[in-house]
Amino acid sequence: EFEKIQQFLRFPELELKEEVDMFELPFTEGLSLFSDGEQGIIELDESMAELMQVMRNPERSDIEVPKHLQSILKEYQKTGFKWMKTLARYGFGGILADDMGLGKTLQSITFIASELPAIRTDNKPVLVVCPSSLTYNWLQEIMKFAPEIQAVVIDGAANDRKKLLDELDGMDVVITSYPLLRKDVKWYATHAFHTVFFDEAQAFKNAGTQTAKAVKQLHADNRFALTGTPVENSIEELWSLYYIVFPQLFRSLKEYANLTRKQIAQRIKPFLLRRLKEDVLMELPGKEEWEEAVDLLPDQKKLYGAYLAKLRHDTFKHLDKATLRKNRIRILAGLTRLRQICCHPALFVDGYNGKSAKLEQLLQLVDESKQAGRRVLIFSQFTKMLELIGRELAVRDMPFFYLDGNTPSSERVELCHRYNAGERDYFLISLKAGGTGLNLMSADTVILYDTWWNPAVEEQAADRAHRIGQENVVQVIKLMAKGTIEEKIHELQEKKRLLVDELINTEEAVLSSITEEELRSLLL
Repeated sequence: EFEKIQQFLRFPELELKEEVDMFELPFTEGLSLFSDGEQGIIELDESMAELMQVMRNPERSDIEVPKHLQSILKEYQKTGFKWMKTLARYGFGGILADDMGLGKTLQSITFIASELPAIRTDNKPVLVVCPSSLTYNWLQEIMKFAPEIQAVVIDGAANDRKKLLDELDGMDVVITSYPLLRKDVKWYATHAFHTVFFDEAQAFKNAGTQTAKAVKQLHADNRFALTGTPVENSIEELWSLYYIVFPQLFRSLKEYANLTRKQIAQRIKPFLLRRLKEDVLMELPGKEEWEEAVDLLPDQKKLYGAYLAKLRHDTFKHLDKATLRKNRIRILAGLTRLRQICCHPALFVDGYNGKSAKLEQLLQLVDESKQAGRRVLIFSQFTKMLELIGRELAVRDMPFFYLDGNTPSSERVELCHRYNAGERDYFLISLKAGGTGLNLMSADTVILYDTWWNPAVEEQAADRAHRIGQENVVQVIKLMAKGTIEEKIHELQEKKRLLVDELINTEEAVLSSITEEELRSLLL
């Protein structure tokens, strides 16, 4: 048994003798020993067992929810709040990985509200780091649920940001974006924070990126990552998140890589909280999803076939490992062109005057939704495609809102308010820009106009409507061109889905892990 303990601890310098029946080591080392060990070898003493029970069952703790939020939080949200408080009490970090739309922001705000006395006494504010599109959403949610919290968004030009950062006296919460954190990291790295919340924490799932290096420089008593997709492509991404929020949990990536998936799951269990909608929102109406296959029009087929033949000829010259990596950007551009032709040839051919089968199908769906009194969100990754759709809606006297990556964060919040108030029934949204941070529960139909490499992104788009507050069944319709790369990408996604919980985050990530055989299947 002592040999097994030494193996679990992986401390070659630690010599255990049989007459020794007790030794001291840091809690996280003991935790890894307990979680990686075999039944019967390791036993927890009473105090340690009690601590583990509290961490794994936070709903049983006597932690009190702030009074003004008790009637607002659902039971599972109270549990999430207590889980955060428990981890913070012992100086542990964690990942709140609730399904999209379950209120990760509200649970975090509740934690901040409960810590206000300590925040103000220690003069250490909370830092929220999130995508640029969510900064004002955080500010709005704080003002709505806990107006006693003094919060500020750090944005604008460099001089404006410097002025805001120099005048933080009395501020409880500082909100900034990942891009601006990178720019201002020297300032943030020299200040201490009570807690840091990393929203959409998959932003630093790759430990080698500039974003990951920037967030690693932050100093805080507590760290929490918020993400509905803690693993998108590989299991190493989970290590990258814990390397930031709780680095003591795993000594190194090398050690992590040597653990089995079961061992990893056991070790992270107290420090990752994930609830799914179907498990906690029994009152939430269902979500009906289906694909509508569309035949390309004759002119589209000719253009698609001609470009596909050219791409096959050019690509198959570069299908060994070395040249595939070297030419992946060029290959990606070719695949994008094929997808654009499926959407509308006008995205590929300047001055194209023909029609698009998918656009015709979309307009039929829109007409049917109008007759049925449904409210519709339309997503596309191509802004030019959204412009073409907008023109057709205008011709049909169907007013709509529009949002893409150039829409300011503050304006996004206003557009959501106006849409939810019923001012217009249609909302055209860029998939990557609007996939997160929008609460559009007054919509009951989501149309995904084109196929995206990562199904998690498509699910996030659908969850703009399918979330707390939705009163109707949400229809999610995915348009797909028959016999094209869109069907092949879908097949590839399903195959990859078996390997990881979620799929590839970007096209580049797809091409970095795709095999020669898979690339051939996309083009044949």
